[in-house]
Amino acid sequence: MYTAFDIIMIPLQLLIIFFTLYYFFVSWFGLFGKKKEVKIYNESKTFALIACAHNEERVIAQLVDNLRRLNYNDALYDIYVVADNCSDKTAEVARKAGALVHERFSETGKGKGFALAWMFDRLFKLDKKYDAVCVFDADNLVHPNFLQEMNSRLCNGERIIQGYMDAKNPTDTWVSGVFAISFWIVNHVWSLAKYNMGLSCCLGGTGMCFDTEVLKRYGWRATCLTEDMEFTIQAMMEGIPTTWAHDAIIYDEKPLTFKQTWNQRKRWSQGHFDVADRYLIPMIKKAIKTRNIVMLDCSVNLIQPYFLMISTFFVLCSYIYNFYPFYTNILYTIIPVEVWTLVGIGQYIFPVAVLWKIRASFKSWMYLLLYPLFIYSWIPITALGWWHRHDHEWSHTLHTRGISFDDVIIPEDAVNDGPKEVVFAKKDEK
Repeated sequence: MYTAFDIIMIPLQLLIIFFTLYYFFVSWFGLFGKKKEVKIYNESKTFALIACAHNEERVIAQLVDNLRRLNYNDALYDIYVVADNCSDKTAEVARKAGALVHERFSETGKGKGFALAWMFDRLFKLDKKYDAVCVFDADNLVHPNFLQEMNSRLCNGERIIQGYMDAKNPTDTWVSGVFAISFWIVNHVWSLAKYNMGLSCCLGGTGMCFDTEVLKRYGWRATCLTEDMEFTIQAMMEGIPTTWAHDAIIYDEKPLTFKQTWNQRKRWSQGHFDVADRYLIPMIKKAIKTRNIVMLDCSVNLIQPYFLMISTFFVLCSYIYNFYPFYTNILYTIIPVEVWTLVGIGQYIFPVAVLWKIRASFKSWMYLLLYPLFIYSWIPITALGWWHRHDHEWSHTLHTRGISFDDVIIPEDAVNDGPKEVVFAKKDEK
């Protein structure tokens, strides 16, 4: 028996069926290794390594020192630090560590997107020219083979590349632990999976590599709260996908407190909705017009937060349905219950498979028990992100873990057999 609510509930259920099966199908492609690639070990590409830093005196020296010791001909790359609206000694510390420092002061354009646009403009006016630009966050550590991997990808014709985003402090607190787990899972069941399928990935804000000609031709117009996603979409609209370098690893500092991760994820959600508002419909139209399946798939990245809100709404309706069936439930009519059971089991299999694959520590396995709390907290955060989607006020995430690359031990097979969780050789006291 059909009801008036079916006008809303049936299309809603069809969307849930499609996206649930889509995510489930894609995820499997990230669990069985990466597709074969031709490695080019001849060091030929020149790089400008750029780190944007706003009051990062506690961590910037460790990054610069790390970058100076990469396994790559040091004559082929230079290290630039953008001291962006700093009121501390970031510029002085970075300069002393060996970086080429550019200081920027602006009250109108705040945030990494504006800082990058400013730095790219200055970079391209220099006499020295580079084949590619890599962007890092000030709190990062970088695997010694990072530039070797990016050099190989560039030589193979890739133009926009995202590296593997690992965690440098996965066991500091339960918050940094579950945040690290979420990145490990996304790295495998989304980014690697998309790459293995020949689809476009999404830039992650750090560990990014750009062919210089792409930046010169199209410019850097991504200045919203999620400049990485905005540039991903802008490039895809021009037919340039983002590829995934699973062996080009960077280690990012994860937030230590729930308040920090709440604020950071709220900012991401705001930016996500902002980008979706401006690009979703144009991208879908262009993808259909040009019959570009990669572009159409890329639009799914923009739909994700809407899907979370739709799913939450449906779950609430389903609870009411148990007492008062006010709509027609077609979930089990279209898809057999056995398939839904398999999908449900998969939600537990994927995290376990990823942690096993990266040889996670015992502490990380314990943090996995708290992972559902982290996941469900996305619901109110996403709702707040939608409500404040037109608020473009940038907020800074404090970084305090001044970990040197000498403080960590990376498993010897961290590249040959895929990324592995890092092990601390000693505990930083800061």
